[in-house]
Amino acid sequence: MVWPENVLPPQARLQSSGTSPRGAWRAQGGARARRSEAGPTTSASVGESWPHDQARVSAAGPQAEQMDLTGNFSGARAHCDETCLPDPVTPDGAAKAAAETGVLAVYPDAVVARTSLIIGYGRSEHERAVHELAASTRDGTLFTDDIRCPVHVADLAAALLELASCDASGIHHLAGTDALSRYALGVLIARRDGLDASRLPTGLRANSTLPGALDVRLDSRATQRKLRTTLRGARQFCAAPESQSHDLTHHP
Repeated sequence: MVWPENVLPPQARLQSSGTSPRGAWRAQGGARARRSEAGPTTSASVGESWPHDQARVSAAGPQAEQMDLTGNFSGARAHCDETCLPDPVTPDGAAKAAAETGVLAVYPDAVVARTSLIIGYGRSEHERAVHELAASTRDGTLFTDDIRCPVHVADLAAALLELASCDASGIHHLAGTDALSRYALGVLIARRDGLDASRLPTGLRANSTLPGALDVRLDSRATQRKLRTTLRGARQFCAAPESQSHDLTHHP
């Protein structure tokens, strides 16, 4: 498995570099992830320019995974579990919804894993933004009305490995348990990293020109019941300095 260097922690790369489950991952709309293996593979690949690109699934083995983020929901529902049908409000969200449909149509036994903001080890865009905003080296605001369920990258990676190791198929949600605004998440990150949270500027996404849903809360309880990995909420994984937080090697 190969994740971008600025997202996946080193121990997670080491954890997944040996004998590993079957499958291929491709993430859209943010942290990109692709996993492949030597020899016969199963792969799901969805281009960012979907629907101009087609979903391509080659099935020499029995497992395929596609991972996308939360843009395929409008936020009209208070909570979105795995049974909720996508109702995107942006072209990017429509592309993700079409990708899900395409992958599952071509390979019904595939896993489509939906996730949220991916946080961890100071390498995510949100963590970098918090540091730069606190230092006044970046213009911008953290929205108080933009709600997501952040997940730690180590939890996400471990959960994906579990899903690739078993006979799972269909839609799975892999998000944290805490629904937080981007500002509230920024405050947690600032406190974790010893920054002055009072320096973080706030604003309303509703007053901006940015498209997309305001409040998207992925309900991951059904998937969590299948996993040994705990999908922690941001209040938990931001409670201690990152060097003291857990990593993949601490998962059962």
